[in-house]
Amino acid sequence: MIEQLRALTAGQPIVFGGNRVTFVPDDLAAQFAAGDRLVVVHDTGALLHVPAAEHALATAAVDVALAAFAALGSCSDAQISRFFEVFAARLTDDATFASIATANRSDVERAAAGGRSTTRLELTPKMRADMIAGLLSWRDAPGARDRVVETRAHDGWLVDVRQAPLGVVAFVFEGRPNVFADAAGVVRTGNTAVFRIGSDALGTARAIVEHALDPALEATGLPGGTLTLVDSPARSAGWALFGDHRLALAVARGSGAAVSQLGAVARQAGVAVSLHGTGGAWLVAGESADPDRLHHTLVNSLDRKVCNTVNVCCVARARAADLVPVVVAALREAAARRGTEGRLHVEAESVSYVDAEVFTRRVVVKRADGEHDEPFGTPITAEMLANEWEWEHSPEMALVVVDDVDAAVRLCNRYSPRFIASLISADQVEHDHFYAAVDAPFVGDGFTRWVDGQYALDTPELGLSNWEHGRLLARGSILSGDSVHTVRYRASVDDPMIRR
Repeated sequence: MIEQLRALTAGQPIVFGGNRVTFVPDDLAAQFAAGDRLVVVHDTGALLHVPAAEHALATAAVDVALAAFAALGSCSDAQISRFFEVFAARLTDDATFASIATANRSDVERAAAGGRSTTRLELTPKMRADMIAGLLSWRDAPGARDRVVETRAHDGWLVDVRQAPLGVVAFVFEGRPNVFADAAGVVRTGNTAVFRIGSDALGTARAIVEHALDPALEATGLPGGTLTLVDSPARSAGWALFGDHRLALAVARGSGAAVSQLGAVARQAGVAVSLHGTGGAWLVAGESADPDRLHHTLVNSLDRKVCNTVNVCCVARARAADLVPVVVAALREAAARRGTEGRLHVEAESVSYVDAEVFTRRVVVKRADGEHDEPFGTPITAEMLANEWEWEHSPEMALVVVDDVDAAVRLCNRYSPRFIASLISADQVEHDHFYAAVDAPFVGDGFTRWVDGQYALDTPELGLSNWEHGRLLARGSILSGDSVHTVRYRASVDDPMIRR
């Protein structure tokens, strides 16, 4: 007999994972009410409280998206193209955009007052232009809801392998208004989507829905639930959404811990997951590295903090005397371009290769919560190379001196998020070996900020996956709207006498 959980008591044991136990804390017991849900994260034992109201909001949004998915199959590719055009036009129109901009200013001011990062929250003119360009690129992309991928001909019959829509895609992302337009690309391949955005950007999201998205759906005759916002600032709404087994795919973008937790919730529900949370690029300078190339690469990879920013730089020991000063100077130049100071974390066994002044010099570091007086350089353990240095205004990175490129690869494969690796070297054989040995989906020989779907492939991205949790099956690490699909098979039999 199965009964519903109606209450929790402090200290109550909760069994999970077959042989592990966690216990209900006092605050969770006090907050839990009949109708609420309890999610146990099997990876960590964390207990997640999903209030009944948040569960109902997420469930209703998926209900609407499922109905829209069924109806979208009857809509033409021309309607879908027109939707992207109208969506883009409404973002282009200054009178319409004024309301969105006002909402965004309020979001930015509130986040800044709370000491939270606004780097990706502010809907700048460039972000607006990129959103519009992305939507127009989907307008111009060919319809691919029933594209023939392959045909296998046999005597008297044949089979077509045809691309087909996947279903309802759920997106949870933090304060990034641009993702709203990027993720709309799943409609190009016949999918529908449900969004949950972080509380910092919720006002902006509501304004985009009201003034641009919903009017575009209505004007083009697409089902109203084709793109749906879960209108809640609560994180539990995201847990409820990702725990809905009816989803075809769950995509999370944001900070590493939150994204990992969301991914665990979705996997436990049997939902395919694409996570885009932990970033930071590794740059390796080999024995034949050109100092000027290394300098420019670092400066151009530290212009802002995003997932493809340089996080760790490895320098070959044979060149430490002349290349370590180049690294320090490049960090200072990158910071100076932003009108601030940088921060350098030096692996403990590499400290002797760095000028002592790096560790005694004090700098004013600008963070989301204000200015801080800190040392320019700080020794760290090798294990801390795994840390992603989150910075707001002041560029921050780690430095480690290694025996050679192979040693750098071993460190990268052990401590990095297995995401982006770049090698500065004049030796092509070394480049080929580096590409073969490093466990990362994105590998280059210069600046790391090229890793971006729209910048590199002219395709709006839904996110960038690392290989931290294993390689993705049959899907590239740049997730885009046109990669969200499945396949169907259609047989055509000419000879009615065919039998097995």
